[in-house]
Amino acid sequence: MLRIFILAAILLIIDFYIYQPFLTTIAPLSRSVRLTASILFWSVPMIAILWLAGIQFGLVTPEKAGKFKSIFQSALFLIYICKVIILPFILIDDLRRGFLWVAGLFRTEPTYMPSRSRFLSTLGLAAGALPFSLLLYGMWRNPYRYKVHKTKIPVRNLPSALDGLRIVQISDIHSGSFTLTEPVENAIKMVLDLEPDLVLFTGDLINSQASEVVPFISMFSNIHAPSGVYSILGNHDYGDYHDWPSKAAKEANFQDLVNTHAKLGWDLLRNEHRILNIRGEEIALVGVENYSTHARFPKYGDLDKALDGCAHVPLKILMSHDPSHWEAQVRGQHQDIFLTLSGHTHGMQFGVEIPGWMKWSPIQYVYKQWAGLYQHAHQYLYVNRGLGFLGYPGRVGILPEITLLELTQNNAEGGIS
Repeated sequence: MLRIFILAAILLIIDFYIYQPFLTTIAPLSRSVRLTASILFWSVPMIAILWLAGIQFGLVTPEKAGKFKSIFQSALFLIYICKVIILPFILIDDLRRGFLWVAGLFRTEPTYMPSRSRFLSTLGLAAGALPFSLLLYGMWRNPYRYKVHKTKIPVRNLPSALDGLRIVQISDIHSGSFTLTEPVENAIKMVLDLEPDLVLFTGDLINSQASEVVPFISMFSNIHAPSGVYSILGNHDYGDYHDWPSKAAKEANFQDLVNTHAKLGWDLLRNEHRILNIRGEEIALVGVENYSTHARFPKYGDLDKALDGCAHVPLKILMSHDPSHWEAQVRGQHQDIFLTLSGHTHGMQFGVEIPGWMKWSPIQYVYKQWAGLYQHAHQYLYVNRGLGFLGYPGRVGILPEITLLELTQNNAEGGIS
């Protein structure tokens, strides 16, 4: 209760502080327009406080709010993030006014309080409106705007029979975040249209509860490939971020998720491997459970266990959800793993990508390898940007991804197209 009260108080303080420069900006408008604008301004904090009260007293629950909860909370979050961006401009204006007021104390004429700067007030509101517009556009236009990234991987000593092998990677579906079904069906069609030899899913099928994926089982079970569909678990798949009534409930949810992979026809690898015979040649496909070097994410992965029994296979592909695992245990240590496939970062669902010129996202300050292809000697890591979304129901600059990886003999050049 106290936490909700403190949060509501913070929201009101922010709004009271922004309201005065807001009035300054709309001052030239007609009285009726100013009144309408003021009502709209204060409706946001009132709705936010009512929403918080509804959560506190059990009137708003995941069952009652459904998919609307994620969208509504994200919209409120975006509004207040943009208001926080406005605050520095108002602070600068108040410092200016304070300085002029203090200076006025040393003058012979009566002390006065300078009026607010309409320029700084308007500039502050514009500064907040820009990211709000971008993020709102990302919610409206980009959650299901799937992009195919095609990448060639030159493999040392690749048998000629495997030259041109097509692997499709998808990752981070987060089915509990989907509000629409038709675009998801289009994504599955895009996967099948790539005519993959092999489909690999690198974790986070759900947000927390196995029931989230049930409406999509019939869709995702349509994914198939001649050499099979294989999957691993991501950090969200263990149910660690949900408040379960008991340990038994959490374990039952996890078992339901494991069973769902089987229902989909996906071969789930849990610290184990499969030796695939493709076109008469062997590849060891290795899958580990979630392993991260970041303390807040679990370390369930056991690479040594997963590799046990496939040392005789010279070509190995590793599926590991968190890309930090690559530097921690793979790169330079297991040189027979020529390709590691990860996801997890989503490219933070926000950034700038201009091929051949610029690639930036705030997530790069947390993860050194966060999207696309990375190379160390003859070993490669590919980090998928994710098919779904989490938290913020949209994307800005970093679109949802379907990856096509084509293996080539090492006399060819690798790269992204």
